[in-house]
This record gives sequence, structure tokens and C-alpha cells, in this order.
Amino acid sequence: MHVNDGKRNSIKVFDLIGIKINIKSFKIPNAINKLVYRFLRKSKAERSFSYAQTLISKKIGTPLPIAYAENNSSVLFNESYYISEHLEYDLTYRELVTNPEFEDHEQILRAFTRFTYKLHENQIEFLDHSPGNTLIQIKENAYDFFLVDLNRMNFKQMNFDDRMKNFSRLTPKKEMVEVMANEYSKLIEKDSSEVFEKMWFYTKKFQENHLRKKRLKKKFKL
Repeated sequence: MHVNDGKRNSIKVFDLIGIKINIKSFKIPNAINKLVYRFLRKSKAERSFSYAQTLISKKIGTPLPIAYAENNSSVLFNESYYISEHLEYDLTYRELVTNPEFEDHEQILRAFTRFTYKLHENQIEFLDHSPGNTLIQIKENAYDFFLVDLNRMNFKQMNFDDRMKNFSRLTPKKEMVEVMANEYSKLIEKDSSEVFEKMWFYTKKFQENHLRKKRLKKKFKL
């Protein structure tokens, strides 16, 4: 099974007995990680499959996991693939960032915040909680959320700072952070200004680090 050239992650959609499936092919790791993934750590594909099962057991939305596959030698890890059912969706969180005029923008943002609270209450720290990794289906007077790109998660009791930091990758827009902070404050019965201050602190910190890395990459042409 060769879905890509092994140099980057890619996703392909296939029809399998009348069912659409996604096959995510993970890039081949560097020499050190070929040993690490072979003997010491679960592959990204295996973690994606396992974490999807955990999410479903906690009634958290994610495309249905089907299988994972690995192509290894006796001593080195090579390729890995994660297979899940294809999910049709209406938008991702990214559209809320790029299009502030999106219909029912605030209602969707507040519903997304409640969804994130549900993750936190279920001791799920989704480390790649970023704009493209939540698929959103619009239902009549409701919204359903589904996590993708699952291979980086922690399962632990999350304190206030952990929870606020988990919002940091989502948007650089202060007005969106204000809405999320307001909604989250109601759920944890904390003062809205305190929630916003901490959420915005981590958002700014992430954005500053992100811009610094982009400048360095451009400077050194990485």
C-alpha cells in the first residue's frame, strides 16, 4: 500500500464496498525515530486508531476508526497508515476564523466552546486543537463536532491553566477569544474577565512563538 512518497502526510479517499473511507499515510520518520517507533513508541497510526476508540467510548465525535497498518523491517520502522470512515461536514473551525460573517458565527463558536469543555471534563487534552482539526456538521438548531488528526493527545485531569492553554492554537482574533472565554466562564463558574485574561495570555504566547518560527524558517530557508 503506497499512498504517497513518504516525505509528507497525505490523505486519500477510497470507496470500499459502498463505504467511503479515508486512508491517512504518515511521512516516513527520520533515522532515529525509525528505531524509536519500531521498539519504544507506538506509531502515529496506532495512536490515532487507539485514541479514536477512546474518544468514541467517551461519546466524543470523530470519524469511525476502521484499522491501522504498518510496514516495518525487523529493525526499522518505515510507513504507517490510519484508516477511518469518511465523514461529510459543513465547515471546520478555520472558516470561523477566516469568515467572521459566517451565518450563526457566534452560536457555532459558543457550541464549539462547550464541546471543548466536554473534552476537558472527560480528561482529554487534544494537543493539536487547531483550526483545521475540528469538523463541524450543521444540524437543525444544533452543531456536531468531530476531531481529526488524533495522534497527539494526553489523558489526564486538566487544571485551569491546562484548559486555557488548550485554546491557544485556535485563533489570533481577540474578539473570538472573548466569546470563547465568556462561554467557558459560564461552564466553570469563574469570572469572565479572569478566563479571558488567561486564555488571551496563552493565545498571544502561541502566536508570538509561531511568528518567530516562521521568520527563522524564512531567514534560513528551511
